[in-house]
Amino acid sequence: MDKIAIHWHRRDLRLEDNAALFKALSSGLQVLPVFIFDKHILDRLEHPKDQRLLFIHQELQSLKKKLNALGSDLWVHYGTPQSAFEALLKHYSIAKVFTNRDYEPYAKERDAAMHQFFQDKQIEFIGAKDHVIFEKSEVVKDDGLPYTVFTPYSKKWKSRLHSFPIETYPSENHQDAFLKCSNFDLPSLKSMGFEEFEEDFPDKTVDKALLSKYKDQRDIPAVRGTSRLSVHLRFGTVSIRSLALQGAQQSESWLNELIWRDFYQMIIHHFPESVDHEFKSKYAGIPWRNNETEFKAWCEGKTGYPLVDAGMRELNRTGFMHNRVRMVVASFLTKHLLIDWRWGERYFAEKLIDFELASNVGGWQWASGTGCDAAPYFRVFNPESQLKKFDQDYKYVKRWVPEFGSPSYPKPIVEHKMARQRALDTYKSHLS
Repeated sequence: MDKIAIHWHRRDLRLEDNAALFKALSSGLQVLPVFIFDKHILDRLEHPKDQRLLFIHQELQSLKKKLNALGSDLWVHYGTPQSAFEALLKHYSIAKVFTNRDYEPYAKERDAAMHQFFQDKQIEFIGAKDHVIFEKSEVVKDDGLPYTVFTPYSKKWKSRLHSFPIETYPSENHQDAFLKCSNFDLPSLKSMGFEEFEEDFPDKTVDKALLSKYKDQRDIPAVRGTSRLSVHLRFGTVSIRSLALQGAQQSESWLNELIWRDFYQMIIHHFPESVDHEFKSKYAGIPWRNNETEFKAWCEGKTGYPLVDAGMRELNRTGFMHNRVRMVVASFLTKHLLIDWRWGERYFAEKLIDFELASNVGGWQWASGTGCDAAPYFRVFNPESQLKKFDQDYKYVKRWVPEFGSPSYPKPIVEHKMARQRALDTYKSHLS
């Protein structure tokens, strides 16, 4: 039996400019692409209609079609990573497994366990950097310590980009190395305990006109001022390298958003405890009010603050929320209602189609004032002034809160001035 290589797709659901796939296809071995619906992850999903799972399933179908056209296929397994490779080893002699690195705590634990599994089987396990531009300790302080503040990190990031131009991986030019094989079955969503449904997802192309106006329009939720590529970045259906090159050429403001993404991936790698604990330990133990009735009103978009309610309803309906509005609703929950940032982070984790642990945790800790590069605790977004500044004609609000302005729209559940002062007093008292 001839030895083959496996490319293990994870957050890289594409054949183009794929670092680990390029390495696999250049290895001199025939390559079988593999994807695993990991039960450790799927078992935590609470809703039978999960948009992220639907998105992955659709992208896998697309991948299979492309591979079928090349005389190859994608092997897909529902189970644990170990059970997947045990099944593969019954049919193939595997010399090497290539995959792109992931920096989240579970992913690192999984890969450590699989490294041991492969070592026991005398299989080489080879990783690559793909879903960030710079990883781990590639952008650190002069003393080798990781940055914990964004601005100096971004300056070093940009200087490194100029010193080490982005390298691309033309995996699409080596497709003759795919293993020739017959069609494999793709597990249905139903077979994995989920429901099939229809959903339209954002396109993965970038509008140059949008990039030219990005700096001026990115904070206005009523217009299409952002790229909506976050879901594609999350699952690697586009190359971060090609996007960074576009950003560097056309919009520094847009490039900065990609740098924020790298920054949070670096933080979660170096400080995995920040997933569940305040990055700044002095903020641990803040006496959150955690009023469940108020939390329910926030979740349902019935706080009586139009911008907050519009954002939450957009999230609940579509799985997406405009980035400016994310900051407003997060600040409102943690400061106005004094509800633990972890409650909001977990709600977003359940609902966001572009949910990415590092950015989600980073954003919530930023809003609550507990994070590595946080807004200071005394910065409390005023949802009314934010509304006047970014949606003064109520276009966004009226789209998502049709009863706004009518007697059926709820009164504010908390008064801004009082809530702001209460938050300041709570934080100050805790820190003193």
